[in-house]
Amino acid sequence: MIILGIETSCDDTSSAVLIDGVVRSNIISSQTIHTTYGGIVPELASREHIKGIGPIVRAALREASTSIEDVDAIAVTYGPGLAGSLLVGTHFAKGLALMYDKPLYPVHHIEAHLYSGYLEDSRLGYPSISLVVSGGHTSIFHVTSPVDYTVLGSTCDDAAGEAFDKVAKMLGLGYPGGPEIDRRGCLGDSAAFDFPRGLMHDGTQTFSFSGLKTSVRRTLELLKSQQREIPINDVCASVQEAIVDVLVHKTLHAAREYGVRIISISGGVSANSRLRTVMQKKAQDHGMQLVTPQIGYCVDNAAMIAHVASMRIAHGVHASAPSFMISPKAMRTTS
Repeated sequence: MIILGIETSCDDTSSAVLIDGVVRSNIISSQTIHTTYGGIVPELASREHIKGIGPIVRAALREASTSIEDVDAIAVTYGPGLAGSLLVGTHFAKGLALMYDKPLYPVHHIEAHLYSGYLEDSRLGYPSISLVVSGGHTSIFHVTSPVDYTVLGSTCDDAAGEAFDKVAKMLGLGYPGGPEIDRRGCLGDSAAFDFPRGLMHDGTQTFSFSGLKTSVRRTLELLKSQQREIPINDVCASVQEAIVDVLVHKTLHAAREYGVRIISISGGVSANSRLRTVMQKKAQDHGMQLVTPQIGYCVDNAAMIAHVASMRIAHGVHASAPSFMISPKAMRTTS
């Protein structure tokens, strides 16, 4: 079974090939044009996808030593994400499916992230708790099978990655801010500032990081008014610690509540070194198994899209009609 995956939900253009469930290629092209603007410009993202999608799909097929004629099915992200970006990927996939008479599987971007742990380690069992944390999403899922899961909670305002990026912008660290805060945070004192841990002890899996962002802004304004030098490394370390504390606490709380011993984290923020370190230690302390996918499966990538299609095919789920629509809006809590 050969599956071609396509991912264009935001500013990364990606294509991958899975053969019998094994990743044979996973090409990711990150757009650098947005750095100048301090954030993603949707129209520019769409144009970059248009320029890159064809060459990247061809590169994925070439690296996997296969051809579009040999592909058994095509999988593509239909949402959530930027509308223009999603349109580029889905229209390209629909065109391929129609031209070469291939079944087409639209895949939810966050669903693909939450199964990334199983892409990393196919021996994992069920049920599991999956934390998906990125620039636009922070959610916890109870995963009970390759095709069944429940959203336990999500963010009611800023996502964790968005909070990292906004704080980085306040500090003049550029975009994307998460990796730079991670780097500088390793050099700072995480106890230098006591930033709020929103909703940390409310007993739910709901997240809120807007209060943290406001607290950082007010702290920086106070330091400037006092004409004090801003200890950037300490601010980064303290912000990172606050976010990690909340993510770890709520994930472990969900695992205990549902009696689950397997935890996975995915999404761009799951690449954060402090989050991985603390989550690993806490999971071990509670006798739980933690799966942290390699970085290539944490960021937006097409391998995870193809992986979901592979699981659906194995469970007898039929392909969709080529007329399916994109869904830019984010997944919300259903419980």
